[in-house]
Amino acid sequence: MPRRNYNEDDFEETTFSEDYRSVLKEKHMTAGNTRLASHNKTRVAYFHDEGVGNYHYGERHPMKPHRLTLTNHLVLQYGLHEKMEIFQPRRATDDEILNFHSSDYVDFLKSVTPDNVDKYEKLFQQFNVGDDCPIFDGIYDFCQRYAGATIEASRKLIANGADICINWSGGLHHAKKSEASGFCYVNDIVLGTLELLRYFPRVLYVDIDIHHGDGVQEAFYSTDRVMTVSFHKYNGDFFPGTGHIDEVGSSLGKYYSVNVPLRDGIDDDAYVWLFKEVIDAVIGTFQPSAIVLQCGADSLGCDRLGCFNLSIRAHGRCVQIIKNFNIPLLVVGGGGYTVRNVARCWTYETSVLVDTELDENLPPNEYRDFFKPDYKLHPHLKGRVENQNDRTYLLKVRQRVMEQLRYLDAAPSIQMQEIPPDIQGFLDGEQEQRDLEDDSERGKEKRSTSRVVHNSEWYENDKDNEAEAHDSSWSSHPMDIDD
Repeated sequence: MPRRNYNEDDFEETTFSEDYRSVLKEKHMTAGNTRLASHNKTRVAYFHDEGVGNYHYGERHPMKPHRLTLTNHLVLQYGLHEKMEIFQPRRATDDEILNFHSSDYVDFLKSVTPDNVDKYEKLFQQFNVGDDCPIFDGIYDFCQRYAGATIEASRKLIANGADICINWSGGLHHAKKSEASGFCYVNDIVLGTLELLRYFPRVLYVDIDIHHGDGVQEAFYSTDRVMTVSFHKYNGDFFPGTGHIDEVGSSLGKYYSVNVPLRDGIDDDAYVWLFKEVIDAVIGTFQPSAIVLQCGADSLGCDRLGCFNLSIRAHGRCVQIIKNFNIPLLVVGGGGYTVRNVARCWTYETSVLVDTELDENLPPNEYRDFFKPDYKLHPHLKGRVENQNDRTYLLKVRQRVMEQLRYLDAAPSIQMQEIPPDIQGFLDGEQEQRDLEDDSERGKEKRSTSRVVHNSEWYENDKDNEAEAHDSSWSSHPMDIDD
């Protein structure tokens, strides 16, 4: 049965629910000549550091690393760990972080603590730390943990050790080369993508966070080996203030940055339709050899800092669309500030990636009180914000994206000698380091495993308070797109 494609005439008549049901029947029908295994042999690797959820930005700060503990706990209680290989990743080294970030910035992150902030206060403005990006205990260690997981997941794909790699602690897409931004300090996505470029000729980056993926776009703005595609709210004021549809790249990277600006309140039907239209065209044109998907959950309805109306099922539908292309895939987290919904969303998307249906009723778990009063996997998240994305606007956005892609005659060609020659060297070094660690007593304790024997090894008992009040200060100023 052929897969259905939306067009302008049936946009209003076709519902997301109808499309989702049809895709459930077709989800194993794949296209493309990639190295991915057949649908029932897809190899998924899951990277989780058991300590990454224990850091704390501050009592009133909306970013709660504890959401990672909740997510991992639900993944385990649903039994999804039995469908994947589970890895305890190592921390990123200074040299690995310096592959993108400047040495003075890295030195600052390594040295500053809440106890010596007075000594470094004169550098706060230079490195953009303060209210949004506070200094907290273990800040550099936290960065090493989530960045290390993304780097190791990238290398797993390079070595053909998995078809899909997941790191929910990653996805911090705002960090710049020499400064923190938007709760992000080290840009693990850029670091992971740089690893992928050692082997894969072309990498596609897709971002479904409500905020523009500005740090990743900036890093690859002048290259044609990485295409960045970001779906986000844009009105000129909403953080980070970038992501206009006219930001298309420069130099060799001209037309390889694709921005899809959206207005407040977009719903499931409109988002999924536009996502599929854009992604189908992008992949058909760019022909990526690997994909990095950032799954920021602040694009869900009822997010503390968000203003969309997406359900968890629609958010996961975007993951399914990407997965169906059967291209080596790295999946990372990102934003998301209503903790209980972030955990539900990423758990559901883990199930999508391992082709497993989950019970609507959440399994018994230590953090059950976080999910009251419904205790469901798919709470009602729609309709809180008026949808300002009418059909005319969405069709204009789609048209502008298609016009941009027409400037690209074909996917850029990469000569093999342009791939760094030391790829096998660092893979051998990585394996040698792992062998040495595995032979030690400490290594035996940390060795990765395809089965989790004791759930207590994968979550902590710490509690964290979640601010429930929605920040109503985000105003909407619809953007006009020129004809």
